[in-house]
Amino acid sequence: MEGHQLKAMRPNIANMTVARCAIVMVGLPARGKTYMAKKLTRYLNWIGIDTKEFNVGEYRRKAAVGLFTSSSEFFRPDNIEAVKIREAAAKHALEDLCDWLKSGEVAIYDATNSSRARRRMIVEYLSRESVNIFFIESICNDKAIIEENIKQVKVLSPDYVMTTDKEEAIEDFKHRIQNYEKQYEGLDDLLDNDLSFIKIFNQGEKFLINNIRGHVQSRVVYYLMNIHVLPRTIYLTRHGESDFNRGGQIGGDGSLSERGQQYADELSRYIGGLNLKNLRVWTSLLRRTVQTASGLDAPKDHWKALNELDSGVCEGLTYREIEERFPDEFAARDKDKYHYRYPGGEKNCPTYECPCTR
Repeated sequence: MEGHQLKAMRPNIANMTVARCAIVMVGLPARGKTYMAKKLTRYLNWIGIDTKEFNVGEYRRKAAVGLFTSSSEFFRPDNIEAVKIREAAAKHALEDLCDWLKSGEVAIYDATNSSRARRRMIVEYLSRESVNIFFIESICNDKAIIEENIKQVKVLSPDYVMTTDKEEAIEDFKHRIQNYEKQYEGLDDLLDNDLSFIKIFNQGEKFLINNIRGHVQSRVVYYLMNIHVLPRTIYLTRHGESDFNRGGQIGGDGSLSERGQQYADELSRYIGGLNLKNLRVWTSLLRRTVQTASGLDAPKDHWKALNELDSGVCEGLTYREIEERFPDEFAARDKDKYHYRYPGGEKNCPTYECPCTR
């Protein structure tokens, strides 16, 4: 997609002043930090806040070209040479982060940052640059989640590109985690009470939030409390045929036709046969969608944001009727359907208030 098109799709917050902010990730390996950092970078850029991620692992790989840095031995706390390389990479990333914030708005520092001393160094360094700091700690003690993260992400990372034995890579990465655990100090509710942070337990099972300050941190917390780190499946379906569909009318709040009800029944049988655990169903508030999902044996949420676009004065009309009564509007819509808005209705372009591209 062209740059000007992307810019047009983003919410306009040109009149908002965003204080420079560094978001610092904290957590043992395989806790979803990099995934969160990348998703958060994308989200903040989408809402108009200029954001860039700085992954210390990438700096480490560049700094140690020719060395076997994927081995867990490289991450032993008593490996003095490796410690120096890792500290230099972390410092280099921090310096680049500060340089970038001279023109950017938010920078995400993606690393384990596993000791209180390291985090205090980061605070002192960034404070000299008058940068606001927000920590995100991902805590996970669920062995199943950790195992899945290692299998799905870590063994496919650049660190193990030369490793052909997947099981060997998994075992090595577990040893890497053990090396970090020997010196890991998480954020402490009392000792670190002066810091701004959020602690995320078991990928969203529980949250602890401390000293949230300003617009950016508030947006970050909201996003993180609604993010899903582990893979999941989303099933999308149209509603069944409605009475309005049969009559060729647009919009409205019609009920399902006989064929529409047949579709709803088949949908219920199909989804029921999948035996999906923890299934949750979302529909709009319109009758045709609620009726389509009525036979599904799962909790249901009905969202106004999922309603079909309001067609304004053309609600309930057929396209032939619109062409006859509003020929200019009919032609304008035919020329640019994406940006067109019916008189008194809504348009397709997403807005800041809309949680999805409608």
